[in-house]
Amino acid sequence: MELQIQLKTLADKINQLKDKIGTEESTKHAFVLPFINILGYDTFNPTEVVPEFTADLGLKKGEKVDYAIIQDGEPILIIECKNWKDNLSVHGSQLFRYFHVSKTRFALLTNGITYQFFTDLDEKNKMDQKPFLEFDITNLKDNSINEIAKFHKSSFDVNNIVSNASSLKYIKEIRKQIDNELTNPSFDFVKLFANKVYSGRLTEKVMEEFKELVSKGFNQFINEKINDRLNAALNKEAQNQRVDQIETVEDESKIFTSEEEMEGYRIVVAILRRKLPVNRIICRDTQSYFGILLDDNNRKPLCRLHLNGGKKYIGLFNNDKNEKREPIQSVDDIYQFEKELLETVRLYEVE
Repeated sequence: MELQIQLKTLADKINQLKDKIGTEESTKHAFVLPFINILGYDTFNPTEVVPEFTADLGLKKGEKVDYAIIQDGEPILIIECKNWKDNLSVHGSQLFRYFHVSKTRFALLTNGITYQFFTDLDEKNKMDQKPFLEFDITNLKDNSINEIAKFHKSSFDVNNIVSNASSLKYIKEIRKQIDNELTNPSFDFVKLFANKVYSGRLTEKVMEEFKELVSKGFNQFINEKINDRLNAALNKEAQNQRVDQIETVEDESKIFTSEEEMEGYRIVVAILRRKLPVNRIICRDTQSYFGILLDDNNRKPLCRLHLNGGKKYIGLFNNDKNEKREPIQSVDDIYQFEKELLETVRLYEVE
């Protein structure tokens, strides 16, 4: 969540400042260096982030790449920067040469807004022609944020990134092909569906008609799926509001908070305070259970304690926020569910 907030803050800054930035050097300082800082690297430490990193190219000595991030004395990521107005597609060859003579597995080409990450999937020590990860920082998607997090200093792992890079690369290309087929279906794509639904001869005229039908069919299908998701979300929101209303009108005079419930609350706080500030972990007692919420929000339950009946339970929540009750002998047993409680926090962080 913290990474997401930092990236959003930088994106807002870029949108405000970009029209005032006129040079490549200004782009580096205003856009790229803050991004490197967000990844956890100290741009003021020349043993960690080296500006003007020397990458000698055969007989051509003294060639420099804009930045290199260093780990254990070796570059783990080299970065070539351009003016934010530049089209990156015409600058890849320069970085390609730098990559070949360095020991890094990763290279980044950026104009401070568009970021293209490369590795050597096709041929070892030779930078791929196409990036395995590309994003616009002013229009970030959740999946891109998850991939950016892998380059953070605290979690950087070469093998982990490389093993995932191949999937990212092909998914990116597949998505492009899908987009192309939806906007302008190819002959083979149209023929695939026409053969399944049309029993006559596929003449040129028939294929032309089916080209439009296939395009319309797919777009209608996607729109209906989107509407179904929206309606499901709206129904869930309405259900949550009803729950809020029900809990709001409970007779507070009938609610008694026991010392055992407060002890359970303190145990949950002790578990979660490593991930959350204590003031975000709020308890709210009801007639039927003792609720512990994130940010005092009924839609973000962390757990529920059922301690006033004959048997004691802790209620834990899955991805769909459905409660699963686990029996406990005493509140001390809550410590056994540390993993599940921390996982619930993680789910809210990626929402």
